[in-house]
Amino acid sequence: MPPVAPAPRLRITLVQHASGLEPEANRRLLAELAPAGSDLVVFPEAFARDFGEAGSDVSAYAEPLDGPFAVEVARVAAERGTTVVAGMFEAGDDPARPFNTLVLRGAADASYRKVHLYDSFGYRESDRLSAGPTGPAVVVGIGGVRVGLMTCYDLRFPEMARALVDGGAQLLVVPSAWVAGPRKVDHWRTLVRARAIENTVFVAAAGQPGPRYAGHSMVVDPLGDVLAEAGEDAAVLTATVDLEELAAARRTNPSLANRRL
Repeated sequence: MPPVAPAPRLRITLVQHASGLEPEANRRLLAELAPAGSDLVVFPEAFARDFGEAGSDVSAYAEPLDGPFAVEVARVAAERGTTVVAGMFEAGDDPARPFNTLVLRGAADASYRKVHLYDSFGYRESDRLSAGPTGPAVVVGIGGVRVGLMTCYDLRFPEMARALVDGGAQLLVVPSAWVAGPRKVDHWRTLVRARAIENTVFVAAAGQPGPRYAGHSMVVDPLGDVLAEAGEDAAVLTATVDLEELAAARRTNPSLANRRL
């Protein structure tokens, strides 16, 4: 019999770093912070330009998907021989309310417009940004691993993660700017692990650091074990997604196959 090919493995890096209010400086950070040697590098939500003060008008910082930020994401991905995903504000049909968008460039070329806007905990993201369409789920192939994209507040909606998994995702990537506050780190850690456990998938969630945001970027395996986790401060995490581990987890806990609804 011919030898069995090993299951795909994906080396991932999460960059927990703050974005500032100057887009040009944030673009420079992409090259400064993206390492060589990873298959996928994940930057946080709104990395092209921070949200600013709560309720700020960010429309002046919206760019098209072939604008300076996305072009630099693609350039850095090509230079480092990797795939890079990062968040930006994307110009849309409503000039006053752009999209909160993830751009992914490298082994695949994709974008995802945040579906669930952060109208919670006293914030009103929808006052300044437009929600993306509810489908189809954005799932791309990177190094033999199917990667699904979601953003920050999407994490609180289990149906979002399930739609990505039903679309074939084996790794959920969640760039975030999870606002700090009472219970917020506990919610974050609980939700990241819950999305991994209930879907038997890997989850890689990259947040912006404190003090404004909660930090605690994480990589969690399909049984809920934390493979890597940052604290509140700026950090770079690395982990490996191994599809043999995913297959073993689904043999142990075949909950997806046991669904009745």
